[in-house]
Amino acid sequence: MLDFELVAARPQGPIEAVPYARWSCPDGADFSIFYRTLDGYVIRFPDLADFEIAAEMFSVTCAPVPSVPIESVCHLYRNQIFPMMLSKKGKLVLHGSAVNACGSAVAFLGASGRGKSTLAASFAMGGCPFLADDGLILEPANSTYLVIPSHPSLRLWEDSRDALLPHDTPIAAPVHYTAKYCFIAGSQLDYCDQPQSLRVIYFLGNGRAEDVMIKRVNPAAALACLMHHSFILDVDDRPGVSAHFDRLARLANNAACFDLDYPRCYGSLPTVLRAIRIHASNVARHEAG
Repeated sequence: MLDFELVAARPQGPIEAVPYARWSCPDGADFSIFYRTLDGYVIRFPDLADFEIAAEMFSVTCAPVPSVPIESVCHLYRNQIFPMMLSKKGKLVLHGSAVNACGSAVAFLGASGRGKSTLAASFAMGGCPFLADDGLILEPANSTYLVIPSHPSLRLWEDSRDALLPHDTPIAAPVHYTAKYCFIAGSQLDYCDQPQSLRVIYFLGNGRAEDVMIKRVNPAAALACLMHHSFILDVDDRPGVSAHFDRLARLANNAACFDLDYPRCYGSLPTVLRAIRIHASNVARHEAG
């Protein structure tokens, strides 16, 4: 169990250590800055919060910037800090979404804006409840992997909300630094709260395809994609990164991985979902045979 403590808000002062990593926003500004300390790590989200992570990865303390809403702080912890801590502790955590399609998990990995959440919401509205949005946790289970359900919410841009969800779908308190809406699972948005066996992983393309295109990915290419979509706290921790690489290599060699691209228009989604269902079912029958 990870211990999360919220302390009094304070302005962000200078940090003497030299940052070892930075994550950037699309406009080039720093979204997060990573520092090592004698006691662990500090991850700074400029103008939002500082998170101090203990070296043993069991506790984290957060000091928000004054006036930053608690909802924004909790969102940062749940979607950024917690996945990195799990990864540091040896768990497989990936930037991806997943749905329960006919009793097993179908996962979607891709860069921001590639449609992970849109696909998850579309499936959930069509009778295939979602399991995870953005933070995809996998656990080895005999010869397969289990997808572990994450927080029962989905984050969508306004155009996806308008195209996919009823207007009375419950919505969480807004996160002030993003224009995305966070929708809560319920009768309008179906959610699966039980681990499901992983059936297939799809790596999402850039949307330039004129039709639905699905292509098998060999283990070496799958490994490269999995590394790209991993949560990693310390890229200079060679033993930790090596162990993470080994876990991903086993996943790449045992999971059915495919590239998936399709036209990015809402009118094509029924065709896309049908193609994914058929393909994932064929994968399952092939593996069973």
